[in-house]
Amino acid sequence: MFSINKNEIMVNEMVRDKEVRLIDVDGKMIGIMSSKEAQKIANSKNLDLVKIAPKANPPVCKVMDYGKYMFEQAKREKEAKKNQKVISVKEVRLSASIEDHDFEVKVKNAIRFLRSGDKVKVTIKFRGREMNYTSLGEKVLERFAKAVEDYGTVERKPKLEGRNMLMILNPKQ
Repeated sequence: MFSINKNEIMVNEMVRDKEVRLIDVDGKMIGIMSSKEAQKIANSKNLDLVKIAPKANPPVCKVMDYGKYMFEQAKREKEAKKNQKVISVKEVRLSASIEDHDFEVKVKNAIRFLRSGDKVKVTIKFRGREMNYTSLGEKVLERFAKAVEDYGTVERKPKLEGRNMLMILNPKQ
């Protein structure tokens, strides 16, 4: 006995149910019959018997061209994959005592990332005694959010996690 993968569709002789509900090529209901009779009907039309709803009671089978069905299925999946946008997260690292010019360069980079549709994770890492001045880091992040507000919105407000303070920005639509 062979095992059948859950994603695998049962075709022709693999359909071994006692009774099946049969649907014609046109989508018209033929009725409930034995799987052998359904197979004979499919063979007489030179088509395949495909189980499309195995969990139904009785299972639903359709008379169709299996090769054409699989081709169209693959085509639909490819089209769906083409239409989806992968959003990646880009990171911009700052320090609590960042100079103005460095800050402006980081803002320009973040704006470029937001324009291309990526999320931006802004991180400030506190070293040594800087942990006593986390409020400075929060002010820098708020200033950063203000600088890029035309291109992105704050998804996650500045939050201290260990020695890092994080903020996440979403691109504006």
